[in-house]
Amino acid sequence: MKALVYSNGKTELTDRPVPALRSPQDAVVRVTLSTICTSDLHVIHGAVPRAKDDIVLGHEFVGEIVACGAQVKGLKPGDRVAANCITFCGDCWFCRRGFINNCEQGGWELGCRIDGCQAEYVRVPFAEMGLTKIPDAVTDKNALLLGDILSSGYFGAELCEIKPGDTVAVIGAGPVGMCAMMCAGLFGAAKIIAIEPDAYRLEVALKEGLCDVGINPANEDAEQRVGEITDGRGADSVIEAAGAKDTFEMAWKIARPNAVVALVAMYEEAQTLPLPNMYGKNLTFKTGGVDAVHCARLMKLIEAGRLNTDFLLTHTAPLNDIAEGYRVFEKKQDHCMKWAITPYEYNK
Repeated sequence: MKALVYSNGKTELTDRPVPALRSPQDAVVRVTLSTICTSDLHVIHGAVPRAKDDIVLGHEFVGEIVACGAQVKGLKPGDRVAANCITFCGDCWFCRRGFINNCEQGGWELGCRIDGCQAEYVRVPFAEMGLTKIPDAVTDKNALLLGDILSSGYFGAELCEIKPGDTVAVIGAGPVGMCAMMCAGLFGAAKIIAIEPDAYRLEVALKEGLCDVGINPANEDAEQRVGEITDGRGADSVIEAAGAKDTFEMAWKIARPNAVVALVAMYEEAQTLPLPNMYGKNLTFKTGGVDAVHCARLMKLIEAGRLNTDFLLTHTAPLNDIAEGYRVFEKKQDHCMKWAITPYEYNK
């Protein structure tokens, strides 16, 4: 099969054997649609210490099961499924408490420590935990972002302990930030503020009804503007989904005293926690990789039309063109937000 392999700091579309079951808890999935994620770029940039060399990249996909291990319940060959970006056993101390990112036998594995989905087929460990059946009324496109981008946005909103009527500020109107906005609305936020220096992305967030106010920090002081909107208090909670040079500092500055700041961005550089400057704000910081434990719930919301991420899939091309996809996605050219990858075309 064709697969995008990361090795020695470089990527190459090459031939790999079709994966086989290694455990009775595995499934092998034929990938029908996958994406490029910023986390893939972090692996390529060497910013993920746990990532291994000579692996197939990718962790966000949907597909059709072609083989199931004997211990996999509730799934069978032929089922359409969406994948969780996290591999988890469901039974260890952390999994039983919902902290699946810290699973003793998993965590972020696909496209990081084991072969991922930017290929024609992928082996999924603990498939019963990591795959969600796609209802007939839900398309592959509808479900594609379920187990990573959408789950990350939901995770950020969940961490914030949003109460009905709250004002929530989301830093970053990229795919995760926009998903965080739509999920903050589900949790009852009365006012959502989007902060984003890319005018096009800010316009999309406003047009899609994901936020009530858009702030472009390239043109105005975000801290001052949030203060004006909140009668000088600051946001009731802040979701930091950008991971840029100054966005961590912005996050704690725009939060009101006693607020929650949820950090769902992945930083490539260490951040500074200037405690003397924060003294008296009594902030709660919540951090970490996504605990994507709500895929079944999110799938029902997609099926009901309460969540729709289709607009984020701005570009689509076959696996043949994945190198171009990475180039365009990384540089955000042509207003690219998510590059969707269809199966390899042998006659192209």
